[in-house]
Amino acid sequence: MKPLASTLTYRVHEPRMPAGERHPLLVLLHGRGADEEDLLGLADELDGRFLIVSARAPFPFTLGGGFTWYEFDLSGTPDPAMFRTSYDALEHFLRDVVAGHPVDPARVYLFGFSMGAVMAHAAALSLPGFVRGIVANSGYVPENTFLRFHWDALEKLDVLITHGSMDPVLPVQMGRRARDLYGGSTAQVTYREYPMGHQISQESLDDTAAWLTRSLDSPPAPRHG
Repeated sequence: MKPLASTLTYRVHEPRMPAGERHPLLVLLHGRGADEEDLLGLADELDGRFLIVSARAPFPFTLGGGFTWYEFDLSGTPDPAMFRTSYDALEHFLRDVVAGHPVDPARVYLFGFSMGAVMAHAAALSLPGFVRGIVANSGYVPENTFLRFHWDALEKLDVLITHGSMDPVLPVQMGRRARDLYGGSTAQVTYREYPMGHQISQESLDDTAAWLTRSLDSPPAPRHG
């Protein structure tokens, strides 16, 4: 596969199972202070039909090493300039991946942790029809940014939100807020809490793997009621 003409550094994990000429795509988005290697260790526990691409956030995290998508104020609102830069880079990257790799454009999934989950929400809500599903682990919906969210155009979007009930970094109320926001949309939403902190546990990973497989095997359908 040829390298992408993208501003984001990335790694590719090849599919382990056949899925026709074009594979479903899963893009991994790490949290603050990590990099494109951080979530790749989970790849073998997820559906083997996925072509998995792990992206690196564009900004160095100077306080602790690694990289970050943005900085934020005390309320959690992203720094406007950094957030815009990261979002624009991510959107360009996603379109690059779909155009440059043998993936099915109707089956694009995002898997984000913490800040990566915020970016997954941002892309899914801003690009209706482009993203088929997201897994948002321990994150929140980035309200009060430059983005326009299309809550009424998410009929083809599957959403899994997971959060630790004892999360000391991003309190569980942020996950519940995301659940409630999607509850007024046309997306298909699953919300789960786990007795854990700011992390991905084996239980939540197992549930995520099963959810991704179910979503892959189910055609998108509008929500009723």
